[in-house]
Amino acid sequence: MSNPTTPIGRDGAVTPDCGAIELIIQARDKDLGGFSVRRSLPTAQRRMVGPWIFFDHMGPAEFAAGRGINVRPHPHVNIATVTYLLEGEILHRDSLGSLQAIRPGDINLMVAGSGIVHSERERPEVTAAAHRLHGLQLWLALPEKDEEIEPAFHHYPAADIPALKVDGVALRVMMGSAFGVTSPVRVFADTLYVEAHLHAGQGIALPTAEERAVYVAQGGLTARDTAIPEHALAVFADVPGIVLQATEESRIAIIGGEHLGERFIEWNFVSSRKTRIEQAKSDWRNGRFAKVAGDETEFIPLPE
Repeated sequence: MSNPTTPIGRDGAVTPDCGAIELIIQARDKDLGGFSVRRSLPTAQRRMVGPWIFFDHMGPAEFAAGRGINVRPHPHVNIATVTYLLEGEILHRDSLGSLQAIRPGDINLMVAGSGIVHSERERPEVTAAAHRLHGLQLWLALPEKDEEIEPAFHHYPAADIPALKVDGVALRVMMGSAFGVTSPVRVFADTLYVEAHLHAGQGIALPTAEERAVYVAQGGLTARDTAIPEHALAVFADVPGIVLQATEESRIAIIGGEHLGERFIEWNFVSSRKTRIEQAKSDWRNGRFAKVAGDETEFIPLPE
C-alpha cells in the first residue's frame, strides 16, 4: 500500500514514492448548477496528461421525473471535446446544426477548432421519468497547427468502438491504438483512451505512451503495491512493465499520449495563446459566435 506519510498537496494530490506513479490526484467536486461532477484535470499539480487537458466524471446521478441535465449554449475554441456515457442519455446540439442523442458506449467528438457553441440537455422522453446519468467528459488540446481548423462534429456509435478481452478483462479502445487494435475515432496527435472493466483480482498491463494516467471511476486498483483509490487519477512515470491490479470490481479509464506543450485555460476556452482566449471572451461577450440551431434563445454568460 502507499506510504501513509506521503505528503498531500493542494487539490488532494499525493506524491507516492513507488517510482512508477508520479502523482495521485483525488478528484474534487465541482457544482455545475444543480449537478455535481468530479474534476481531475486540470489541477495545480498537473495541468495535462498527453493532449488531455480536462477530465470530468459525471455521476452516477439520480434524477427525479421532470429534472435532468440542462446545460445552456456555451462556446469553446482550440480544443476537441470527448463525451462518453456509461448510463443515461444526453442530447447534443451545436452551432453547426448537429442534433445527436449520446447513449452508453457511443463517443461524441466535437472539434471546436476556430470556435463552436453547443448545449447539453435531455429529451422530454427521458426527463418524463426518473432516470440516471453516468459518464466521462474530456477535452483534448489540439496541436498548435490544428487549433484554428474548421469546427466539426463526429459521432461514433457504440458498435464502431473496438471491444476485446485481454487476460479476461473487458476493454474498449476508445481513441488511438492499444492492445493490438486501433479505434476509428479521429485524433490529431498521438492519443490514448481506453475504458476497462475489471473484476477483483484481475490485472492488465498499462499501455505505452509518452504520458499516461489512469482514472478509477468505480472500485480500486494497485500498481506496484501502491493503492489507487476510487475517483482518483494516477499519473504514471515512463516506466515499462506496469500492471494494474483490481482490488475490487472496477471501471477505469486509461488516458495519455504525446506532450503538446503549454496551454492556457480560462472558463471554456483553451489555447496555446493568451491573446486567443481574450479574443474568444470578447467574441462571446459581444454575441459574435454562431447560435446553436434549435437552441437559440438561452446562453451561459461569460463569467466576469
